[in-house]
Amino acid sequence: MASWERVLTDLVNTRGVALKRYAYLLCGDDSDAEDLVQDALVRAFTLHRRDEIENPEQYVRRTVLNLYLDRVRRRGVWRRVMPLAVAPDRTDDDSGAVDARYDLRTALLALAPQQRACVVLYYHVDLPIPEIAAQLGCAVGTVKRHLHDARRRLARLLHDDTRKDDRAVR
Repeated sequence: MASWERVLTDLVNTRGVALKRYAYLLCGDDSDAEDLVQDALVRAFTLHRRDEIENPEQYVRRTVLNLYLDRVRRRGVWRRVMPLAVAPDRTDDDSGAVDARYDLRTALLALAPQQRACVVLYYHVDLPIPEIAAQLGCAVGTVKRHLHDARRRLARLLHDDTRKDDRAVR
């Protein structure tokens, strides 16, 4: 085993907990403290002059501090730049769509059950009129009449709501 490997092993075994505590006091998070110590050890012992380090613990502590300060600076820069780089989280106002769904649901519930079934099967399930007639057990002409009556009633119910909204805005 090389001398630097022995120094690294001894440092981690004897002072690893103290280094982690030091990093924890700096950053305040257990996971970040472990990452800081790990990164500092990697930086300290992958240098070309790793054999020349006189006080490895002090060197690692200084590296932990530098890494912590670099992260803080990076976060500060990112906070200033982020609004320019990333669009802010905005939620579109879906209240109009919710109102429209509610109005449509209310209007559908106002239809007779056969009319509602025909409208749902025709417009939502996209079935042709002969299949709707077969599923409901009625004539094709009956389905057409239910669809015609339902469309007229829905147009009247939904159009009345639109007029009410227009009057409220004025």
